Amino acid sequence: MEEFEDSTSAKKTKTIYISTVISISLVLLMLGLLGLILVHARGLSNYVKENIVLNIIVNDGAREVDIQALKRQIDANPYVLKTQYVSKELAAHNLTRDLGEDFVEFLGYNPLLSSIDVYMKADYANNASIETFSSQLEKNQLVKEVIYQKSLIDTVNQNVRLIGLVILAFAIILTVIAIALINNTIRLAIYSQRFLIKSMQLVGATRNFIRNPFLGYGILHGLLAGLISIILLMGILYLAQQQVPELVILRNWFEFGVVFLGVIVAGILISGLSTYFAVSKYLSLKIHNLYR
Repeated sequence: MEEFEDSTSAKKTKTIYISTVISISLVLLMLGLLGLILVHARGLSNYVKENIVLNIIVNDGAREVDIQALKRQIDANPYVLKTQYVSKELAAHNLTRDLGEDFVEFLGYNPLLSSIDVYMKADYANNASIETFSSQLEKNQLVKEVIYQKSLIDTVNQNVRLIGLVILAFAIILTVIAIALINNTIRLAIYSQRFLIKSMQLVGATRNFIRNPFLGYGILHGLLAGLISIILLMGILYLAQQQVPELVILRNWFEFGVVFLGVIVAGILISGLSTYFAVSKYLSLKIHNLYR
């Protein structure tokens, strides 16, 4: 009879632990998805900013060697991500393709000028930095003018800032909810062990002797839940990239690694701390309060 009760108790405990790990995994999955959204939002923001083009129009008659020297000078600027030289001939070819007819043949000459397309780094893709950069370039005798859309740059930066604030607020709310859910799950699991905790205390076990095994299991559960959620996140990432191949542009394994590591650390910390406080609570309760 005693062996049957021990077996039933062991099965019950195992079931509680499994359900706890699964519950924590689902909550960490939610946190991980939020982290991936933040990473993709940041990547998308940088991608949009780094595709804003500044057209540096070169004076007619400038020598090719001088233009290439100017291009190398621009490439060396810390504001610049990359540049692309567009010759008169290439500009005419591109415009002919867009118009669907040969305007050079119609006019009898090529009115277009050579230019250098400049793509700024995301941190400098704002009107203040671009104006500083443009004013430096316009002092060069080879440069006729610098063309860029101020209103577009302002709109992009305002929208990116607004979206960032919304996502940040959502992240804070979701994080608080996730911590509350994991904490309640752990407390329910420890609640089922409250009589065992008090029994060990009554026979003379110290607080640390009682608390440490529960704390060890709590950390282990947080680690296992984190690993399970990472496997699920990788599956979701794979499916998302299968459905939307363009997401490959935003893929950054270092940032993904930071998110995955954050999920594991969050699982261990939240689970460990929740276990510590839950066990401490029942260690401090009087016997008659255990039935409430």
